[in-house]
Formats: sequence, C-alpha cells, structure tokens
Amino acid sequence: MGQTRTELELTYQLIEEKIEELKKLSSNLQYSCTDEITALENKLKEIKKEHLKSLSAWEKVVISRSLNRPMTSDYIKVLFDGWVELHGDRHFGDDPAIIGGLAYFNNTPVTVIGHQKGKNTKENIKYNFGMPHPEGFRKANRLLLQAEKFKRPVITFINTPGAYPGEKAEERGQAWAISQSLLCMSSLKVPIISVFIGEGGSGGALALSVADRTIMLSNSVFSIASPEACASILFKDISKAPEIAASLKLTASDLKELEIIDEIIEEPTIENILEDQEFVSSIRNCITNHLDSLMVEDFNTLPIKRYEKLKLIGNY
Repeated sequence: MGQTRTELELTYQLIEEKIEELKKLSSNLQYSCTDEITALENKLKEIKKEHLKSLSAWEKVVISRSLNRPMTSDYIKVLFDGWVELHGDRHFGDDPAIIGGLAYFNNTPVTVIGHQKGKNTKENIKYNFGMPHPEGFRKANRLLLQAEKFKRPVITFINTPGAYPGEKAEERGQAWAISQSLLCMSSLKVPIISVFIGEGGSGGALALSVADRTIMLSNSVFSIASPEACASILFKDISKAPEIAASLKLTASDLKELEIIDEIIEEPTIENILEDQEFVSSIRNCITNHLDSLMVEDFNTLPIKRYEKLKLIGNY
C-alpha cells in the first residue's frame, strides 16, 4: 500500500525542514551545501509529482477549492494584454462574481469572461465566494453578444461552486438568467474556448462552458452537483461526500475519458502554479492551438458543430 495523505504531508514537511536546515548551515558556516539542497529539492518534486498522479477524486475536489489557487484575474494578468474590464448587466447592476472584458491574446482581440473568487474572507464576501447572481449571467450574455457583433473569439474561465441559490437571486430570475446564458453560448457565431481552472459546479459552471473547445487543469473538477449535495440528496449524510466524489466522475481524467472535454493541462507541483513559467506556456500554447484551428473555420457553422458536439455527450 502507498502512503496516506497525512503520511505524505509529513514526508513533505520533513524534507522541507531538512532543506531549510541545510540552507542555514550553509549560511552560518559559509560552506556550500548546494548539491545536497538540490538533491533534496528534486526528491521533494518527485514525491509530489507521484502523489499528484494518485490523488483521489475527493482530494482533487479539495485542491480545486483551495484559496491558494490562482483566480480568473490572475490568469488574465499572465495570459492577456491590454485588459479592459466591463461592468453591469444594463438591467439591475454589476456582479463581481463574474468578471468580463476586452483584451488581446497573442495580438488577437478577444472577450474574456470568468468566475471570480477571493483568496481570503474579505475578498470572498466581495465576490460572494464565486457564486454569481442573475446580473452576473446577464452581464456575461451582454459581453457574449458584443463579442459576436465585433467577431471577437470568447475565452471563459470556470471556477465556481455554483450559481447563488439565495432568495434575492431567485427573485431576480436566476434560472432564467442561466438558461439565457446557455442559449446565447449555444448559438454564438464566434469561437468559444472554456478553461476550467478550479471548481466547476452546477448550473453556474454550465452557464459559461458551452464551448467549441473545453480545457481542464488536471486538478480542476466539473460536476452538475457537488459531492456534498449529492450525498445529502441520496443518503441524507454529507459525510459520504468523499465516497460519492468518485462516482460522480468529476475529475479531468474522468471527463476526458468520457469525451466531454478536449484537453487536460497538467499542473506543476508548486503551490502557486502560475509561478511555473512552463505551466503558463502550456496554457498559452493550448489555447493558441485551439483558437488557431477555430479562427480558420466559417463562423456561421460554429453553432451547428457546437450543437453536434454537445449531442454526443451521454452516448452509450
């Protein structure tokens, strides 16, 4: 049997402590321990890499929700130039849980839309923990139609536990707003690429992921119901969520096998994954390849091909 998660975390800690000890020793004694430090750092990377390959579905759910994961705004900073954020749905107000605007991707004008979470309590309150209200989806729809008008491709970033289920959201037409977003993306005559960067939950994720190409980071998830919700509905017992997670087939590898998504981008072992330039290049290259293939197509045929692709989901 392999090590448990707790044992692996203890192993990480011991190696990290040893590395720090060697760095201090090297500094205090003015003696180079570079070779030993490098060997331990490489060993730590190797152990983490092997661990990432063996993560359970529930562990990936936990990782996808981590406050340390980069948010949509972080990806915008490293992947796009000339970002200009646009606000408001022209009906009720602005929803910070969905950000959207104009930018350049490899000198191509694009529309970027994504869920926004926070990295601490204050930010999460501001962004409603990434759960959009109806005005967020209406804002997204406004930007989608604007993109079609000016023939700009659309790139969306998915990271939400789901649409906000509160009373005020329902009063303002939450279900209608989501359905309009699904309708709008289904019929849009410009290329759409969706990238799952964290949690992809329920209708809130679906509303921004009707795309020509769907990409997932290796530790992101996508499911119509969270493991907790599913466990609560089926067993009236939320503690069964880890067990249910595997049955939901919500990991990137599961969804690739089911041919629901098009590509998986492997994440690095470091905590702040955007500090890894090779990883950033992988995302950029992946989006570039898919966008290049879509830009040469007749835009009028894209909704038909998108529809045919979606019809294949769930075939047995």
